[in-house]
Amino acid sequence: MLQRLRDLDFMPPREAGVSPLVVRDLTVAYHRTPVLRRVNWTAPSSGLIAVCGPNGAGKSTLIKACLGLVRPLAGTVEVFGRPLARQRRLVGYVPQRESVDWEFPVSALDVVAMGRYGLIGWGRRVSKAHRQAAMDALDRVGLADLADRQIGQLSGGQQQRVFLARALAQEAQLYFMDEPLAGVDAATEQAVLDVLRELDAQGRTVICVHHDLQTVADTFDHVLLLNGGVVAEGSPATTLTPDNLRATYGARGQGLMG
Repeated sequence: MLQRLRDLDFMPPREAGVSPLVVRDLTVAYHRTPVLRRVNWTAPSSGLIAVCGPNGAGKSTLIKACLGLVRPLAGTVEVFGRPLARQRRLVGYVPQRESVDWEFPVSALDVVAMGRYGLIGWGRRVSKAHRQAAMDALDRVGLADLADRQIGQLSGGQQQRVFLARALAQEAQLYFMDEPLAGVDAATEQAVLDVLRELDAQGRTVICVHHDLQTVADTFDHVLLLNGGVVAEGSPATTLTPDNLRATYGARGQGLMG
């Protein structure tokens, strides 16, 4: 079943030397209050990437701005060397679970099949092949047996896995995930980690908002420290230094590493 999903994968050739994501002079404000100021960042072309920072640092806002879900005051975002509007097909998204209306009357499989719309085309029927691809994505996160369950009847961890499966069904090259490991059970954590590693092995780019500094080095290859702007970036070993943590989190920064 997993092989069928991999056989359906579509990976347009990447241009040599083109970053999956380039953010230039990005400034975003809510109700005239700046959240991000002149953010400049070029994402590495390989490895799992964590975006870390305190509450209110602009981590989720950065992701939403990169996805076009919030309008910046200034700045640009490029995906594989082109404006986001021309590359949406290549981008997948796993939102925070709290931002979803779980009472909506759809099944787990229906939600995952929504990830196929970019391949199917809006207004067209979901074919048997696309529905099977959605089922394979559910199987990939261990939820094939709950395909017909209404999403509001699933546990929090299962709901998180459904949205992870939806992103997988999209067959993107660049994934944004907003705290996919926050508050999940052990089974969901393992499912998420397995998927992250598999996507990385396939050459996909995965950018995750992550809150637990003590586990960053165990999972991620690169770190972006953010607090209204870019504080530091690089490998966990070179980025999570006492000075950088203090600059990002204040006086409590160093204690967050245990």
